[in-house]
Amino acid sequence: MAIENTDRTVARKWLWLSLGINALLLVLAGGAILFAFMLSYDLQDARIQLAKAKEDKQRVEAYLAESRARAAEVEREVRRLNQAINAPDPAQVESSKPELPVQISFRKSWLGMGLVAVIENTSSQYLTLVMTVRNPTLATAQRFKVEIKPGDDVAFGHDDGWRFTSGDELSLYNDHYRTLKLQVP
Repeated sequence: MAIENTDRTVARKWLWLSLGINALLLVLAGGAILFAFMLSYDLQDARIQLAKAKEDKQRVEAYLAESRARAAEVEREVRRLNQAINAPDPAQVESSKPELPVQISFRKSWLGMGLVAVIENTSSQYLTLVMTVRNPTLATAQRFKVEIKPGDDVAFGHDDGWRFTSGDELSLYNDHYRTLKLQVP
């Protein structure tokens, strides 16, 4: 009987030990499953954050590209404005040129049709002039090319394309000289 009792005690110990180990293994398996679930959830969360980070990166890159384009446009505008600021004033350039070496007089047309402008070249150089004539009363204007030999004069009137009348505005241009503007008397 004593052996039976000891065998029973030993069997009970093994039973309790087996139950404890099985419970421990069950808890460990449940913990492993829970840990795997948490890892899966964290992995899914990490994928979502990575996707958001990629979208943010693309948005930032697009914004940077747009900002660079705007900065380049602003830089071009600044260069253009600096050139405009540093460019000489057209009025100053015009005033630094010598006076146009011509004398202008008006006479009545021999055919009786308005006035004729007599333009005399007082220089020793051949002159090519652009003449602009405007009649403010009729609101008409016309441009002509006039070439004058050194020391010579040219009569310009209705035969050449313009009948001068009192009040007409006459301008003579040449790149090397100041513009000459006058009104027909």
